[in-house]
Amino acid sequence: MNLQIGMRIPPKIGAEGIQKTAAWAAEAGLDVLDVSNLTVEVKEACSAAGIGIGSIDAHHTAQLLSRDEEKREQAIELSKKQISDIAELGGKVLFMCLVPEDLTLPRREGFAIFKDSFPEVVKHAERNGVYIAIEGWPGPAPYYPTLGCTPEMWRAMFEAIPSKHFGLNYDPSHLVRLGIDYLRALTEFGERVNHAHGKDTEILTDELYECGVLEATFGEKYDFSEGSWRYTIPGRGAVEWGKVAVRLDRLGYNGAVSIELEDHSYWGSIEAERQGIVKAAQHLKQYFK
Repeated sequence: MNLQIGMRIPPKIGAEGIQKTAAWAAEAGLDVLDVSNLTVEVKEACSAAGIGIGSIDAHHTAQLLSRDEEKREQAIELSKKQISDIAELGGKVLFMCLVPEDLTLPRREGFAIFKDSFPEVVKHAERNGVYIAIEGWPGPAPYYPTLGCTPEMWRAMFEAIPSKHFGLNYDPSHLVRLGIDYLRALTEFGERVNHAHGKDTEILTDELYECGVLEATFGEKYDFSEGSWRYTIPGRGAVEWGKVAVRLDRLGYNGAVSIELEDHSYWGSIEAERQGIVKAAQHLKQYFK
């Protein structure tokens, strides 16, 4: 298979501005950038560098899951406007992490709100040729309120909204840390994958012995960790990317695999971020190029 390899823009790299970021990404052999906002400036900078647009971050997700009906109605209209705006600029994938406004909101209650607010947004996305990709990060401890982070929830959400324009951002790193079979999940829900992240998770066996799957009592040893696991670049964790590639190929997936750099070892400076992106891309290209 020959998929596009991209990246979500890390903070130090992104601080240089979109023109320099896009130019460096092209020099590093990347194909697309995931961006927080698609504007004329962003599109022109990427076009000038020969870089495509991967996903665009949604801006009003928390309010779509608000208990306040008026806030939800406002968020629906703002979300529809963002979808129209990015479609006009050629954007195709809207990235969402369904973390509610109230982090204590139980997921069952959040799902009821989702069924009220999301159908209209998805219909508008479908009319505009935009595909929503929801992220599987479970949310911050201790409540883990994010909708759409487990197969149980995906089944219910896709039954409520059958449209392919509402689907997944496949990121196996979250599934590994949750103890969910990331390959089985891809086999079952692969037809709903609208985007993918290149990120891995290392299971820390010593820390697992110390605190089990609970959050570490006295603080985790690494950034991007809660104790018994840590996020890493692809190739440094538990994910077998060759098997992921085979399944995505079998499913006919033709989107991007974008590196999401959340790795203690490649953080804190622009040099470290660039090194992490390059190493991650080298590993992924073994299977996707």
